[in-house]
Amino acid sequence: MKIQVNTDVHIDGNAAFSAWVSTTLSEALARFSGHITRVEVHMGDENGSKGGQHDQRCMLEARLENRPPVAVTEHAATREQAVHGAAGKLERLLDSTLGRLNEHSGKAPDVTPSLM
Repeated sequence: MKIQVNTDVHIDGNAAFSAWVSTTLSEALARFSGHITRVEVHMGDENGSKGGQHDQRCMLEARLENRPPVAVTEHAATREQAVHGAAGKLERLLDSTLGRLNEHSGKAPDVTPSLM
């Protein structure tokens, strides 16, 4: 799974930030890595130098094997919160999307039996 980080002119997309984003997303999406070919990250500061609440935007687009891409967006007060929020949204979306694929293909879902 390749992770490509893009930033707008208001975000410092230095190597350390890109590495942190890549590590965070790799860990959050590890169980889907067999289905994802690439994740594109688009970071932006919607108000630029003016500041403001929830003006940091993180858009994630996951390219799935043999499927159309899926995307989520999260707005937050900090870049880190935006990345974590978008990663959680993408994880839930992939759960839903890939879970439906398993249901339609007749595969049994991965269910851990509960202890009574």
